[in-house]
Amino acid sequence: MRVFQLMPTIAVGDAVSNDAIAIDKVLKSMGCKTEIFAENIDKRLPSGTAHHVKNMPRLTPNDAVLYHLSVGSELSFEFAKLKSKKGVIYHNITPSYFFRPYNGDLTELLDYGRKGAAFLADKVDFCMADSQYNKDDLLGLGYKCDISVRPILIPFTDYRSRPDSDTLRKYDSDDYVNFLFVGRVAPNKKHEDVIRAFYCYQKYCNSKSRLIFVGSWQGTELYYKRLMRYIKALELKDVIFTGHVSFTELIAYYQIADVFLCMSEHEGFCVPLVEAMYFGVPIIAYDSCAVPDTLGGSGILLHDKDPLEVAMAADRLLTDIVLKREIVAQQRRRQQDFAYNKVRNQFEEQLINFLK
Repeated sequence: MRVFQLMPTIAVGDAVSNDAIAIDKVLKSMGCKTEIFAENIDKRLPSGTAHHVKNMPRLTPNDAVLYHLSVGSELSFEFAKLKSKKGVIYHNITPSYFFRPYNGDLTELLDYGRKGAAFLADKVDFCMADSQYNKDDLLGLGYKCDISVRPILIPFTDYRSRPDSDTLRKYDSDDYVNFLFVGRVAPNKKHEDVIRAFYCYQKYCNSKSRLIFVGSWQGTELYYKRLMRYIKALELKDVIFTGHVSFTELIAYYQIADVFLCMSEHEGFCVPLVEAMYFGVPIIAYDSCAVPDTLGGSGILLHDKDPLEVAMAADRLLTDIVLKREIVAQQRRRQQDFAYNKVRNQFEEQLINFLK
């Protein structure tokens, strides 16, 4: 059986790309002849990780193609023409209005992505959604095919790598409280709301605290500059934007974190929440999109973004040892739902049903 994966872009450190790479390994272990094909391939990836779409072999009705749908691309329309079984792996598409003030090209690309997602509604045989939220979105777009829910496949053994020693030395050698958020510096993730809450925490609860944002701002430079102006206007200290980091640096940031604060207003799954669970970092998150699906009753889920209330919640979490222990224990139990072998078995069962 030949089962190929298709995606617009495959890149280092990207959650969708990591999912595709993990699935590729599972497909090979299942005995499938498989490859990943993409329009854009990050040159930092090991040679052979993916191949350009122009090199995709001639397909037959006995073949299957899994299309990772997360952004606008002409591939969404070309995919419908393939003479094979067709399955969509849906990671959701961020609403364009978040980006309209900052990046016109990306706004158009996201609008095009929604158009492509709607176009495929009656042209695919099967869908895998990362979360119930994503499944509901597909249903809203008019999909009538079978839609299964399967979390992103995360190989947690990778996180056992040795953390970057320089990062540990820099941020874990004092008695500062470290707030952490991991994710692209993008307007849907609402970094300004994290900053606002941290300002209240630092001013009213603990002056010896810092806020660390891990993630690239490539493509959203105007948003990043606005955030920097906001920080300056608040006269706020100890806010750090790392930009893109290596995997060992990422591990180090999780290890030095005291609390993970997420105020995002659009997530299709949010892998960093699961990473925080794995590293035992207590989570405070805003109730939006797939965030409650991923938390699954763990962490502290807030229904209001009042910055003072968020700060007080963080202070309570960080000073009440019993509460913190309970929250971390809940998160560890929830993290087991995303265990690699469990999600792998889900994927294999869903794919086999799809290929029948």
